[in-house]
Amino acid sequence: MLNKRYLPSITALQCFEAVTRHLSFTRAAEELNLTQSAVSKQVAQLEELLQHLLFRRVRRRLQMTPAGDLYLVEVRKILTQVEMSTHYLRSYGGDTEVLRVSTPPTFGARWLVPRLKGWRLRHPSIHLDLCSEQEADDLLQGRSDLAFYFGQGSRPGTECLKLFGEELVPVCAPGSLPDTPFTDPTQLTDLVLLQNASRPQAWHDWFDSQGYHTEHSYHGPRFETFYMCIRAAQVGCGVALLPKFLVEEELADGKLVIPWKHAMPSTDAYYLAYPEHSAEVPKVRDFVKWMLEQIDSPDAPHN
Repeated sequence: MLNKRYLPSITALQCFEAVTRHLSFTRAAEELNLTQSAVSKQVAQLEELLQHLLFRRVRRRLQMTPAGDLYLVEVRKILTQVEMSTHYLRSYGGDTEVLRVSTPPTFGARWLVPRLKGWRLRHPSIHLDLCSEQEADDLLQGRSDLAFYFGQGSRPGTECLKLFGEELVPVCAPGSLPDTPFTDPTQLTDLVLLQNASRPQAWHDWFDSQGYHTEHSYHGPRFETFYMCIRAAQVGCGVALLPKFLVEEELADGKLVIPWKHAMPSTDAYYLAYPEHSAEVPKVRDFVKWMLEQIDSPDAPHN
């Protein structure tokens, strides 16, 4: 339960934010279509609640206090979120349902989004809400209706549908290659190994799968997402180890090349998961059916 004693009104927050922009109660009141005394009273009540002064007068001019500066950052976040949520709800008709789907960022941008073309025509009453921020308990906590993830096909309380596996291949910009072809894979370390934060063991395992070892397999700049690794490889920062299906376009266009032709199959796979109790929910069932159709298409990965 929220403690109402410490829950200011939206009006008070709006008054405070407006005063911070104008540094004037009068101009803030004009903007909000309120009286100056009403704005002043709202700010005074807010200061009483916070037990901190938010403004002080210096030579007849209004200035923010350090506490006011600190509080403003949070208040703007709150007001922005309330406004976004209001616009969000207003954009739907009475029969529209929201389907919240979480996805790894590069997988979502590279594989999932292109396969959503036509979804709106077939399901006009189901509005997709895609998010790339994932937490392990999103599904069970109700923050997402479905989640794409890479790993093992077992999550408590969920149904997990295997989509496909992957092969990891090294890629780099054509200009990064030396004139003399490589004679063994450890020579890739001369190009700088680009590391992905979510796969810290990847380079070590890739070398090991060929019977090679290098003390440099963990060395190199580390990037949070595959997309960052792709861009870093493209601009010549080094060589990245990536799922081949995520870079098919760059390989076809010649923006990236494979400097050593060894593809390592991953032991994990990509899955689509949803809570067990949602299996018969129409919007979830429709999305699962749509995804199965995409998996059966000729251009889907089949590792």
